[in-house]
Amino acid sequence: MIITDISVRVFRHETRRHSDSAGHAHPGEPHDVEQALLTIRTEDGHEGHTVVPPQIVRPHVIDKFVRKVLIGQDHRDRERLWQDLAHWQRGSAAQLTDRTLAAVDCALWDLAGRTLNQPVHKLIGAYRDKVLAYGSIMCGDEIEGGLATPDDYGRFAEKLVARGYKGIKLHTWMPPVSWAPDVKMDLKACAAVREAVGPDIRLMIDAFHWYSRTDALALGKGLEKLDFDWIEEPMDEQSMSSYKWLADNLDIPVVGPESAAGKHWNRAEWIRTGACDILRTGVNDVGGITPALKTMRLAEAFGMECEVHGNQAMNLHVVAASKNCRWYERGLLHPFLEYDDGFDYLTELSDPMDEDGFVHVPDRPGLGEAFDFDYIESRRVQ
Repeated sequence: MIITDISVRVFRHETRRHSDSAGHAHPGEPHDVEQALLTIRTEDGHEGHTVVPPQIVRPHVIDKFVRKVLIGQDHRDRERLWQDLAHWQRGSAAQLTDRTLAAVDCALWDLAGRTLNQPVHKLIGAYRDKVLAYGSIMCGDEIEGGLATPDDYGRFAEKLVARGYKGIKLHTWMPPVSWAPDVKMDLKACAAVREAVGPDIRLMIDAFHWYSRTDALALGKGLEKLDFDWIEEPMDEQSMSSYKWLADNLDIPVVGPESAAGKHWNRAEWIRTGACDILRTGVNDVGGITPALKTMRLAEAFGMECEVHGNQAMNLHVVAASKNCRWYERGLLHPFLEYDDGFDYLTELSDPMDEDGFVHVPDRPGLGEAFDFDYIESRRVQ
């Protein structure tokens, strides 16, 4: 049960997803990118894994912080190990990030599941084995036939409904799109989607993250007329007061926070101040599965729903172990990409969806990521 080794294997894999100058994903020609496989190994030969961007687990961070906390410790003591890593953050000069905490925590949960031959959501205490997914659309672009116009969004939404999705979330246009952002265009896209899918499909929006209060209010009022389920991150989340003001002035539920720092502690403040109607968490956002579960239970104690940000197996297991989350976020989706093609370093999808829009949690041990270790080894970056 004692942790004896922590390793990072950087490898290259092919993708058609490209990031623009603001970090938003868009489709493009196939190209290689680097990923890293973090592995935690115990004295009896068991291993836990997770895949992250290499900069999250760069050698200095692993050597100076992660190995010092984990080597020689019982891997089952996840709570203590997470608390010890979180304690190190203050003196790390911001080098030890929540994303690093999340990577380590996910590998520890994967290790526990693989050791006991159980899926992670069963170790936590499962609430369900399948959950409805909403299709999370990529940010708008200027690609002909892509997501360049409101009508493009409407046509794509029809395809998503035909695929089985019962809910759709729009990410509208943001810089570096030449004319973005624009509240009126956001509402035109939302109206086009509502007209395309009819009244029974649930709709949400994740809009430009730096709108002013007045722009966010105008967007929210327009969404109320279109019967949207929620408005998400229209303003900078560092201003909790702005979200309190927005929630007080809208009938549509306000979801948050997503990108705000502070883990579950800050989310408690959002509840206390009334800055959101639906709480938000995510494994990468709060530093791991362990604090994401704390956030879910915190919301439950206040009778609130808590929606989980992001896809991948780690978030799926949190959703599957929680009652007060309605959806699994599946995406990001685009007319020129096929999400179900998966990744070339996995032999199976981590979040397969049936024709009725339900994602089924894989019953494989741990997080259930079906890594192609031969592929990863063959593509390693030395």
